[in-house]
Amino acid sequence: MALRMSIAAMSVLAVAAVLVVAGTAAAAAASCPATPPDAGATLQVSHAFGPCSPLGAESAAPSWAGFLADQAARDASRLLYLDSLAVKGRAYAPIASGRQLLQTPTYVVRARLGTPAQQLLLAVDTSNDAAWIPCSGCAGCPTSSPFNPAASASYRPVPCGSPQCVLAPNPSCSPNAKSCGFSLSYADSSLQAALSQDTLAVAGDVVKAYTFGCLQRATGTAAPPQGLLGLGRGPLSFLSQTKDMYGATFSYCLPSFKSLNFSGTLRLGRNGQPRRIKTTPLLANPHRSSLYYVNMTGIRVGKKVVSIPASALAFDPATGAGTVLDSGTMFTRLVAPVYLALRDEVRRRVGAGAAAVSSLGGFDTCYNTTVAWPPVTLLFDGMQVTLPEENVVIHTTYGTTSCLAMAAAPDGVNTVLNVIASMQQQNHRVLFDVPNGRVGFARESCTAA
Repeated sequence: MALRMSIAAMSVLAVAAVLVVAGTAAAAAASCPATPPDAGATLQVSHAFGPCSPLGAESAAPSWAGFLADQAARDASRLLYLDSLAVKGRAYAPIASGRQLLQTPTYVVRARLGTPAQQLLLAVDTSNDAAWIPCSGCAGCPTSSPFNPAASASYRPVPCGSPQCVLAPNPSCSPNAKSCGFSLSYADSSLQAALSQDTLAVAGDVVKAYTFGCLQRATGTAAPPQGLLGLGRGPLSFLSQTKDMYGATFSYCLPSFKSLNFSGTLRLGRNGQPRRIKTTPLLANPHRSSLYYVNMTGIRVGKKVVSIPASALAFDPATGAGTVLDSGTMFTRLVAPVYLALRDEVRRRVGAGAAAVSSLGGFDTCYNTTVAWPPVTLLFDGMQVTLPEENVVIHTTYGTTSCLAMAAAPDGVNTVLNVIASMQQQNHRVLFDVPNGRVGFARESCTAA
């Protein structure tokens, strides 16, 4: 209902825009008619910025430029909504960087959970399945506004022995417990949750009896403050639980991680996805079934394909080796032979005349003066993705230092796995089409100033 009311409000503003353009000085000067005492249910309609507005002096019209800018933004949102209504099996949800909103490196979407609905900002994570949300009473959860199950009429704990309990990560049911619990690790965080069900709304669509983890205890600092929406391929992921609605297909366009706006979009469903998009086969790893593996065959810097051992890029389900796309990692990490080949060619292309190479944080290829960075192209089976400078280089807030925004995989952690991260994906439409076994890339600008 809240969504429909907001759309109605947009429609009123749209009418107001027409009246502002078509109104005349004479109309503005017209006296306001009084409502007859016997009018009954008669509703008097007044222009929001007109002389008869019940808002009084506070309803003074904004500047024309400001009005147009505001209306254009509202119209864009409304058109996305109308478009989602026109085609069955399609839904859009705005995406924003969590950097400014929640001080996290993840991207977030608005969601509503429970009855009545409680508002959340959930991290979009393509490498995890079970959604989890901090709940009231959670020890160590990094949020001041947890979900309150007691305030939701539709909340239900998932009982032990249920099919969902069997599918949960590390499920647990003590002899005296009636409800199912589970535990998992997320980067440096350890999480314990009660497996639960409630009504979830994302992109205006409602998913009843959605299964998620109601967090009871958390340690570490990596867990997104308001919870996570799992877009992995496993049985408890959002993708699997909404298979009848969206056909296990989605895409997103991630705005710049510096953006303050919800200008990116998460598109759910087969309809509305790009028809012309370069794709590469999606690979399946039974040992890491949630991950989106693809076959990266090489990297080109400028016009040169760098020399990389085939073994450093090979897909191997037994060891977990290969290349995955991940929305929860911020900067691309490559196994040492791949990264060193890329880095050395970038340094060679920048040239010896540039300032001396320095390091900054986890980046080892930085320059303290303005340099010409070469484009980097990722080569996959059936497609190639050329990354412009904004996807390759990170700049310091002050000064002229710029760095190659990729790094070698840390020793001992995923040393066989290449991870194409969110910065390298931003301002691209990335398609995950599980039924047809493919992943696609198409350049798309979705960063608002």
